[in-house]
Amino acid sequence: MKKYMLKRILFSLFSLFVVVMVVMLLIYSLIDRRVIFQTDDVWNKRSGNDRVVYEYAQYEKFSYLTYFNFNDYVSAEFKNTLGDTYSSDQGYKDAIAAVQKEENALYSRYGVDERGNLLPEEERKKVSPDDIVDPVVKKFIEEYESKGFVVKYLRVQRYSNGRKVNGSRPYLFAVKENNPLMRLFDYIGKFLHFETTGDVKDPGLKDRYVRFESDPYGGGFALVGSGTQHKYLLYFDGRFPFIHQNWVSINLGTSFTRYRGSEITTVINTPTGGMASRPQQFPAMLGTDQYTDTAIDFHTVTYNENWMNDTEDIKSKFTDHYTTYAYHREGLSQLENSFVIGLAATLIAYLLGLPIGMLMARRKDKLADKLGNIYIIFVMAVPSLAYIFMFKALGTSLFNLPDKFANAEVPILAYILPTISLALPSIGSLMKWMRRYMIDQMNSDYVKFARAEGLSEREIYNVHISKNAFIFLVHGIPASILGCLTGAIITERVYSVPGVGNLLTEAINQHDNGIIVACTVFYTSLSILSVILGDLLLAKYDPRISLSSSKGGGR
Repeated sequence: MKKYMLKRILFSLFSLFVVVMVVMLLIYSLIDRRVIFQTDDVWNKRSGNDRVVYEYAQYEKFSYLTYFNFNDYVSAEFKNTLGDTYSSDQGYKDAIAAVQKEENALYSRYGVDERGNLLPEEERKKVSPDDIVDPVVKKFIEEYESKGFVVKYLRVQRYSNGRKVNGSRPYLFAVKENNPLMRLFDYIGKFLHFETTGDVKDPGLKDRYVRFESDPYGGGFALVGSGTQHKYLLYFDGRFPFIHQNWVSINLGTSFTRYRGSEITTVINTPTGGMASRPQQFPAMLGTDQYTDTAIDFHTVTYNENWMNDTEDIKSKFTDHYTTYAYHREGLSQLENSFVIGLAATLIAYLLGLPIGMLMARRKDKLADKLGNIYIIFVMAVPSLAYIFMFKALGTSLFNLPDKFANAEVPILAYILPTISLALPSIGSLMKWMRRYMIDQMNSDYVKFARAEGLSEREIYNVHISKNAFIFLVHGIPASILGCLTGAIITERVYSVPGVGNLLTEAINQHDNGIIVACTVFYTSLSILSVILGDLLLAKYDPRISLSSSKGGGR
């Protein structure tokens, strides 16, 4: 068993690595990178050099390349030396002005056209780097060229009458294309993050620790840190699954199109809906009888290095720099919504599909079997979108159930129609396969022996035939449960469910590379895990199957 599990895990990790690598190669190498601007309103509003520089900045966000702007470089250099007053220094002004000059050696050596393409090499060779007189400009060029970057200079663009083109300010920057394999290894290296007491770089924070303390917001005890990004690393509360942690974070990637810079794990795990206020005590109120009606989730507080910039009201309510927080909300997260609907649909499918399939097998070619086959044919033949809309119309007209999540006055009622719509095809599938496998078992030798021993037909079907027929369905149970986490694309769209089912299709339409890679990792991991759990469950259920590598019957 141990050897089998080790092989399975290693092979699964290798498979995941290969799948992610292939998807990254498809996204970053075979698809034109300019498609990311098709729905970008900011890009449409820019022109000239401003647009080109914006494109490079976006390419860096999307991990196509590494980009450094000269103005940012100069600001950082002078700020490190002079502090916040650097902008009034004459050396800083001279460095910025050197790039702004229209006639200089920068254009001749590093000039590019309006699309960022370098001028012909013979023109660039005529000018030596020594012709560039500003020391900061020269340092920037030498530093980044030594690191393998390509330095580019965008000149001022003018119309034939001499007037400047809008957005044609001169820019100096350095770019380097990211290696696809290095991008993959960088993604893997950042996949898991463990918070430590050294995460906060504030030199003013002296007391750093991780320890258990009494938890005033969840009851009992919580693992609390100082110097970690989150204050509460492990805690308990009344929200499913009741035990929560901020210690280990999974970084699936960042969305820069749909969710504008948000981490995808945060997007799918953040509760939706309105804020849920409740009487609570701010940290400065603990130990008193003062309560404030607020929706703040104090278990989410993170370190704020700019604490001194907070208002006096904030300073009076908090006792340390952990002043950045999220809110309690009334609804579930995208992942929770999909899982609740999927799990409920799966339970309904198994509770109805298996008994009905057994009944059909026992009443083969009789009324119950014929009615069941009519339902199976209907569910398989009619497109899912058609019967979803049909049951949606019946549910709203006959039972006055809400057809959209936003229309539900009682939130729990909004889950009924999408759950039933999602369960219908699964019920038909389980009916079909349970019926088939039971009929296959009817003429087995063990059934004949059972009849010869005088066992009743009811006992033969319910105890022996159904148990052996179910062996063929056991392996799919983990996949059915874990598949609930991926959501249902059509069902969630029809009922406007705030779930994860629509995540991948929207990401593909909007060319959100971060979400596409994240969904690949998420879906592939669930598929691999469901296969492993299916094998373990099958070996537990069927004594004939062994996962050991011993000879003589092990499989």
